[in-house]
Order: sequence, then C-alpha cells, then structure tokens
Amino acid sequence: MIEQWQIEQFHQQGFLVVENVLTASEINALQKDFDNWVEDSRHHDNAWGETLDGRARFDLESDHSPEHPSLRRVTSPTEISASYLQTALKSRMAEIAAQLIGHNGTRFHHSKINSKLPHTATQVKWHQDFLFTPHSNDSLITALLMVSDVTPENGPLNVIPGSHNGPLWSHWQNGKFTGAVEETVVAQHCQEPVACFGPSGSVCFMHTRLLHASSPNETEHPRTLFITVYAAEDALPYGENPLPSIHTGTLVAGEESGLIRSTDNQLRLPQKPRGASFFVQQAGNDLASA
Repeated sequence: MIEQWQIEQFHQQGFLVVENVLTASEINALQKDFDNWVEDSRHHDNAWGETLDGRARFDLESDHSPEHPSLRRVTSPTEISASYLQTALKSRMAEIAAQLIGHNGTRFHHSKINSKLPHTATQVKWHQDFLFTPHSNDSLITALLMVSDVTPENGPLNVIPGSHNGPLWSHWQNGKFTGAVEETVVAQHCQEPVACFGPSGSVCFMHTRLLHASSPNETEHPRTLFITVYAAEDALPYGENPLPSIHTGTLVAGEESGLIRSTDNQLRLPQKPRGASFFVQQAGNDLASA
C-alpha cells in the first residue's frame, strides 16, 4: 500500500502524511454525514446524544451558538454512520495503518471526529496518545483522516518529529489527569513543531508516543479530522477505553495469535473524563480527581 521508504520515515520521524488515501466519493459521504450533525448542533445548547458508556456523543465548544455552530467532537461515529464504519474497518486507511504496525495483525481500538469549524476556539494542548490508551506494548497508530482540506493556517496537527523515541511524559498534575504535559516539557521539547496538512482524503499516520498539539482555527475554512486508533493484535489494553465502542477489538488485518507482547513502559493509568471528551480535562473543567 505504501513504499518501504515511507515505512522507514514513519519509524524514524514518528509520523507520515499520505495523500489520496480515500477517493473523492468516499470523502463526500463522510462530509455529508458530518454536515448533517453540524446542522443538528444548531438546535442544542449543550453536549447531547449517548455513547456506550453513557456520556454524550456530540460535544460543543464554549463559543457554540445556533448562528455560529462549534461542534468539536463526535464520539464513535462508526456506530451511527455506515460511511465512517467502512472507513475505519475496511478502507485503504486501515490497510496502511496495519502495514505500519506490522506484527501479526491489527485491531480497531476507538474513533472520533475532532472538528474546528471556521473561527472557533477549539485547541489541543501538547500530549501523547499512549497516555490515554496504554497497552502492553506501544505498537499503536493514530490515523488522522483529513475530511476537509487542512492548511497551515486552519489549526493543523503540529508534531515533534522523533519524540516517539523519547520518554512518556506525565499527564497528571496536582492529583488530576489533565491530558497534557507540563509547561516545562513544552518549553524544553516542543519549540520546533512540524505542521501536518494536506488536501481532503489525506491521512496523517502518527505513532502513539509522538508529542503533538494544535491551535484554534481562525480562518474561514473548516478543519475536520476523522481520527481512528489502531493497535497491534498482540497489544493488551490496560485500563478503560476512553471512548468505548461496539467495534472495539475488531480485527482489521492479520489474524489472532493468542499471544500478548510486552514492552518496558512505566506510567500512571489515565482517568476517563466525566464530561463528553478530553477537552474538559485539558481545560481543567472536569470533575474527576484522584
């Protein structure tokens, strides 16, 4: 599906952007469903809907209004959309993720849509995904599909190349899981970011340990990502899935080995947010504490 040099670049840098992973018709189907959810959001003042664990499926930014919708998260869209389910489990995106993970096989772990509609305040602080989804090994990939065009200006993903080879930084401060690294880590290790962008249909494949963040969208152009997390078949999840789904554990490539592979990591298990998404944790507004 991809060339050997791309696989080598992914392992060296911790990320890989591939264009034209999905076709225009596939993207149009995803965009149509998302547009319908945005239109529905105009009739809501607070997060709404319900997921497998009882939390809201649709999450709104603080600047949301009927005239200025700011739908920032759709949790587990695979459960309510055939197009998103197909993309997560049976698309070229899933095949490339499996190729990058290697080993005996690859499982679907969870998915969500993170969106930054025009002139909205949504931002993401510096963090590493593995601290949200720890497993017995770190052969996990976050695939970020660009449903809309992503530009250097509309709040793209920013990454620190090679940081997946560094330490796992604590995401706990003052007895709370904040979902972000401390400011001292940002000052010392996150000052030379690389932006990941491309036309709709592109995918950024990101190693689970890579430091990354993103800024608000201050342009007229939406930035919508369908984010799917894949894990090696022999990676045993630790703790709760932050976004449990009826599709969690589905094998998207390879076969069952019956084995568990372990790598040497030391970390504190995360907390699931009581709110609709990890955005409340990063903002310090979640009620969960140690």
